[in-house]
Amino acid sequence: MQKITTFLWFNHEAEEAMKFYTSIFNDSAIISVTRHDGKVVSGTFQLEGQQFMALNGGPHYSFTPAISLFVSCETQQEVDELWDKLIADGGEESRCGWLKDRYGLSWQIIPKALGALMSDPDPVKSQRVVQAMLGMNKIIIEDLLRAYEG
Repeated sequence: MQKITTFLWFNHEAEEAMKFYTSIFNDSAIISVTRHDGKVVSGTFQLEGQQFMALNGGPHYSFTPAISLFVSCETQQEVDELWDKLIADGGEESRCGWLKDRYGLSWQIIPKALGALMSDPDPVKSQRVVQAMLGMNKIIIEDLLRAYEG
């Protein structure tokens, strides 16, 4: 077991959320579910090999964008697929690669190319990339490359 595990508080959708997330990501599974009187209390699941815990804690707390799950993507296809699945059925797009899924959990779906282009030693090129990114919701690699080239 990993030493630090992200713990997610849901009102009553923990099992539904675990099934949703494990259907989207590779190397994913629901590891355990604890029930009381037939209702899910908590569960442990894995996404891309990383473990998470989920709790049905009732409507005491809500997710905020102050914490998000950052997903590093290799290709535009991966960005597009994850973006579309995570905003489906009630999710919301936000700026600069951020989105909120149907449960209110914030995600950053970021292509590796963004970091590489923004960290270019040429400040003119890197600043053009930053400006392009600031105008995007979903990050489009081709548009970043166009901005980089000027």
